[in-house]
Amino acid sequence: MSDETAAAPASAPTTRRRRGALTFARDVVVILVIALVVSFLVKTFVVRSFYIPSASMNNTLLQNDRILVDELTPRFGDYSRGDVVVFRDPGGWLPVTPQAQRPPLVEATDWLLSLVGLSAPDSDDHLIKRVIGTPGDHVVCCNALGQTTVNGVPLEESYVKLSPGATAPEPFPYDITVPDGSLWVLGDNRNSSKDSRYNQEQPGKGFVPIDNVVGRAFVITWPFDRFGLIDFHHEVFAGVPAPESAP
Repeated sequence: MSDETAAAPASAPTTRRRRGALTFARDVVVILVIALVVSFLVKTFVVRSFYIPSASMNNTLLQNDRILVDELTPRFGDYSRGDVVVFRDPGGWLPVTPQAQRPPLVEATDWLLSLVGLSAPDSDDHLIKRVIGTPGDHVVCCNALGQTTVNGVPLEESYVKLSPGATAPEPFPYDITVPDGSLWVLGDNRNSSKDSRYNQEQPGKGFVPIDNVVGRAFVITWPFDRFGLIDFHHEVFAGVPAPESAP
């Protein structure tokens, strides 16, 4: 028996171990790729992460809160009065601010994290407000008590942040009817929100096209002590009639 023949059996376990390691590495790569693809699809079509860049929705949402947005609603359902929605700037709502240069490694990391919904680099390019009027609604501010009315019904807006000692937000008179395919939105921090009221001179006249809406915010995920569902306060609008039956 030659030396080569005698050595062959001894090398077989080494070969099997090498093949086993390669198979394990391949399986790990496949699992990671599948996880990334699933995360990307969920982020693109189901839920998406945003952070709150301003105080316009206090006290429902606080600055730097992180939220999840349901992206299925714009595809399979309608928006209701009271929903809290994230939308792209309809034009002229946000100031133009130059983006600071960041190191390429930071940009690449942020981009990768955004693919799976762990980062929200475009939050500053979006706005978040509460839906007050849906297509056909007649929205007016304000009645003698300073209340907003929708289709003739005054709203008891328990979620609105008031100044100390105030019983209603500072009035900002308007009288509008929401066109088809649009929403009328206001911030809960009514005295500190550049919302539909303040953008009536823009091309969109303060209305938000439904096509611009990314989705409905439904849960606060960070900080942990604020974790929980976002209250839409649909009961505030329970007595509002449909536009065609409004008085």
